[in-house]
Amino acid sequence: MEERQALVDVGTSAPEWDATQSRILDAADELIVRRGVHGLTIAELARRAGHSRPTVYRSWSDADDVVRAALLRRVAVILDRFPAHAATRSELVDDVLRFTALFRADAVYGRLLAEEPEAFTRYTLQRVGSSQRLILGWLATAIGSAQRGGSVRWGDPNEIAVMLLLIAQSAVLSHGTVSELLSEDSWERELRAALDGLLRP
Repeated sequence: MEERQALVDVGTSAPEWDATQSRILDAADELIVRRGVHGLTIAELARRAGHSRPTVYRSWSDADDVVRAALLRRVAVILDRFPAHAATRSELVDDVLRFTALFRADAVYGRLLAEEPEAFTRYTLQRVGSSQRLILGWLATAIGSAQRGGSVRWGDPNEIAVMLLLIAQSAVLSHGTVSELLSEDSWERELRAALDGLLRP
């Protein structure tokens, strides 16, 4: 098996939040988990974070902007669990499946999937935002590496990454809907087959 390559800068990275911003995003996480995205207001966020509303507004324009930043940070935390990029198709599929498991288990994203699927759709599927771009950069780098090793078909890594993300996102969003039709093991097996089929030369 080829050695996995160290992470490289592909031009897409999460911002570095300072201590004040991190406290505000921590408070946002708590509010989303407890009340959902509709329960997050700048006033409540400032109160929970122990800062003034002007302090929040110095970094974000409104509550929606804070939610997007909080979701981006959650994705960045998940991606930090992958210290090296996949170098083969098999490793890439394994990583995507592991990412989906971590994503579904995440307190914030798990809450949205279970309680507010319409909010999940709005923040993750209706437009390509910073969270998706972070994931796409991660996928494209791994795809390019696996292409050079010959285990992934040729094509624009960025375009293949988009379709890979679409398949994974759709499977995650629909997981609850099909839980009576597919067991957890079957869902994972079929998602693995779909991802592998997309990438296979």
